[in-house]
Amino acid sequence: MSETTFDYIIVGAGSAGCALAGRLADQPGQTVALLETGPHDHHPSVWTPLAIARTVPNAGPRNYGLRTVPQPGLNGRPSYQPRGRGLGGSSSINAMLYVRGHRSDYDRWAELGAEGWSYDEVLPYFRRSECNQRNAGRDDAWHGGSGPLHVSDLRTPNPFSRRFVEAAGQAGVPLNDDFNGAEQEGAGLYQTTQYNGERWNAARAYLHRGRRDDAGHNAGRANLAVMVDTQALRIVFEGRRAVGVEVERGGQRQTLRARREVIVSAGAFHSPQLLLASGIGPAGHLRSLGIEVVHDLPGVGENLQDHLDVIIGRAEASWHLYGYSWRGVARMAGEVLRYRWRRTGMLASPVAEAGAFVKTRPGLAAPDLQLHFAPALLGNPAAVKNPKAGGRPGHGYSCHACVLRPESRGTVRLQSADMRDAPLIDPRFLSAESDLDGMVTGVKLMRRIFAQAALRGAGPAAGTDALDALLGPGEGDDGRIRDFIRANADTIYHPVGTCRMGVDALAVVDPRLRVHGVAGLRVVDASVMPTLIGGNTNAPTIMIAEKAADLMRQG
Repeated sequence: MSETTFDYIIVGAGSAGCALAGRLADQPGQTVALLETGPHDHHPSVWTPLAIARTVPNAGPRNYGLRTVPQPGLNGRPSYQPRGRGLGGSSSINAMLYVRGHRSDYDRWAELGAEGWSYDEVLPYFRRSECNQRNAGRDDAWHGGSGPLHVSDLRTPNPFSRRFVEAAGQAGVPLNDDFNGAEQEGAGLYQTTQYNGERWNAARAYLHRGRRDDAGHNAGRANLAVMVDTQALRIVFEGRRAVGVEVERGGQRQTLRARREVIVSAGAFHSPQLLLASGIGPAGHLRSLGIEVVHDLPGVGENLQDHLDVIIGRAEASWHLYGYSWRGVARMAGEVLRYRWRRTGMLASPVAEAGAFVKTRPGLAAPDLQLHFAPALLGNPAAVKNPKAGGRPGHGYSCHACVLRPESRGTVRLQSADMRDAPLIDPRFLSAESDLDGMVTGVKLMRRIFAQAALRGAGPAAGTDALDALLGPGEGDDGRIRDFIRANADTIYHPVGTCRMGVDALAVVDPRLRVHGVAGLRVVDASVMPTLIGGNTNAPTIMIAEKAADLMRQG
């Protein structure tokens, strides 16, 4: 096997890996290799926001399309876990919503032993990463105006998204035009990681600057080697020090050497998988698969947390809504031309355009529920089917609800010692009864909002409301709602925590993100989060990488 040497090797070119690689490569005099299993991101399915309607539901070259083990809390169903594969990782297939979470989330991290990660200490890194359209190039107390990550208002919000915000206000939810400002609570339109109507993934933000390659693509900096279609097989150790990564590339095995550090940024599923496959983790599990133990670290793969999500919807014949029909086919042709010429319209939509952060009872310090509203019928039997469209959803709108800080905890384990095999993922959804109680509250809140004049006045489908038939009249029957949740809920794609940051016996990395018990190895991605933040996880993951770059400069 041949060997090539760099100062830093980063495994995984997702949101964290791209951000960290870009920041390290900004420093002259050091070399960085960024390894990615999947392909480059130069593709319309990445650039075009509405393409998530195809990339998220289907495994493919840019989506691992993972499955969990069967979940008792979901009536024995496995959960579908789309994860980005290729440059940009999940920032190339996500809904592009820019959400940081609540101040108390980060203060809680610090209380749990993650010194240096309180809200006041991480806010500068959020601002450093961000170029918010509203700021016109200037920084303020909450937002950045000149960072690499473009954050924009929706270019063409759907009229029903505005109706949802109005209906939420009628239901008693305060209005909020900035979920990332002084206060998170309220209902409003989301800001997105888009620029001029195109997805602005982490690769565009942090990698694609500088020289162009022979194909005309922006190839980044000369001291940054971006290696796509490169499968990391294991971390190479000399004693207890990480010195490189064994990879498979072009059908050949190769060892890449790191003079300074190896950084694992493969995400909440694949980062623990790589540590385990390399001999870092619970000794008993490793020995059962014939893996030589480098360091017995029992917390690797523990502490998996995710946002379980439930969707309800209502059919509505308005042409404003997205759905399947002959009229919709004709409309789509026009929308394609509109997007091509102006980068506006339906194809610029993140689908989840509006939402809310809600406190479900008095006295809470932070919202405990999040809603995502989509001007389309999505997901489950509450989305009334259109028989003329072959059973596919017709026109309508839908809303998601998730409990922001679930108490259920799961694991990631190895199926085999081979990184080319998917890991065993067990989120243990709804293993904590309180999570189910919170989701019942979420369904009732969504139905309360649907009942308000701003949405009801648009005219529901003729005949009996399908939600009444399914869940019971009014806000619904608790028993029927619980049955519905167990039969239909699934992740909204925010797994974290499997390489938890801290100083206790089950922590995997210290507050400087160095793996306990070995040298020359860090983990930098959402897997280090001690607890799940109250919101979407892309912006916090990029923040972690921004802070990690500073920590690495300090040694």
